[in-house]
Amino acid sequence: MWKPELLAPAKNLERLKVAVTYGADAVYVGGQKYGLRARADNFSDYDLEHGVNFAHQNHAKVYLTLNAFLHDDDFEGLAEYCQFLESIGVDGVIVSDLGVLRVVKNSSNLDIHLSTQASCLNSYAGQMWKEFAVKRLIVGREVSVAEGGLIRRQTGIDVEMFIHGAMCMAFSGNCTISNFTAGRDSNRGGCIQSCRFPYQLEAKTDDRPVTFMSSKDLWGIHQVGAFFEHQICSLKIEGRMKSSFYVGMTCRAYRQAIDAYAEGRLTPELVNQISGELESVPHRDYSSASFETPAGNDSVYKQLESSRGTHEYLGIVMETTPENIVLQLVESVEVGDEIEIIPVYGEIVRWRVSQLISVVGDRLEKMRAGNVVCIPKTAAPHILNNVAKLNIVRVQPLSGE
Repeated sequence: MWKPELLAPAKNLERLKVAVTYGADAVYVGGQKYGLRARADNFSDYDLEHGVNFAHQNHAKVYLTLNAFLHDDDFEGLAEYCQFLESIGVDGVIVSDLGVLRVVKNSSNLDIHLSTQASCLNSYAGQMWKEFAVKRLIVGREVSVAEGGLIRRQTGIDVEMFIHGAMCMAFSGNCTISNFTAGRDSNRGGCIQSCRFPYQLEAKTDDRPVTFMSSKDLWGIHQVGAFFEHQICSLKIEGRMKSSFYVGMTCRAYRQAIDAYAEGRLTPELVNQISGELESVPHRDYSSASFETPAGNDSVYKQLESSRGTHEYLGIVMETTPENIVLQLVESVEVGDEIEIIPVYGEIVRWRVSQLISVVGDRLEKMRAGNVVCIPKTAAPHILNNVAKLNIVRVQPLSGE
């Protein structure tokens, strides 16, 4: 059965490898210039070439963001960069600006994907972009799944939609709040997410309630069947600023859902199970936004806490040996902690840490965040022998959850 592409974010080379390992069919990344995530690690030319090779060896694709709206001075070196991207095998570039599109088209044979920032909401606009050599439309987030399917049928080109992640309240993400609050151009890579803070509106005569200007997080786990029905070619996870934990868990969840639907086994019970896994990562309250009907007041985020999640990210498996699992820690760990190792497929490994060993062989009671620690397999060989490199590790539910 036909299946849509699962497209995941990659802030850096580690995230790219985690995304591909956890089932992404493609990843989207940013270079050092021309993209909308200037504060991400982003890829050097060397890392990008390495990432493309890794992805291709694992039957995945790499798309690069050239989606900033550029001023004339910003175009310096863009044509040469496009030629470099083509030479290393980048599978497509994501473009918003007509000027950028023209440079890409005139300097390379790269496939061009139209960014959601370009606000393509209808088939008439889609047909125009098709005439400009666009191969894929990443439609605006105001579009429903059914409308996305209609655009695909009437234009005859692929349509991609976001399925999960943070949402921007501005029209297709065209926001300028950061320009005025921080002097950083949101549409040239400088967004500092000013909208995600609560604001108090004040008048001379009375106080106003706390007002929020951003939305709940998007999830489409309950609409997977609709994406199949309307032949949406690619389901995109938002989050190029997010952790490997987020990338791994969301890829694992949607990989399960897509494969299960294609095989006729996506039951309500399985959807609920997958939904529970998506609750584990840091997130705002979830919403289906405009997937079925236009997003309304119930999609606005009105809580004071910045995020929620049932688990914390502990670290990532750097290596496995016959004797040890080697962890790079994001948080501290100590003997007696209950941890969960997340395999790419299958049951989650739940285990209480009974031994910790430093990389020089010292026995430890605790290791701090940012360090590397070894967990001896002899402590639990029956479950730890199946753990693999790039598996992510989380801690048991937080107290009070």
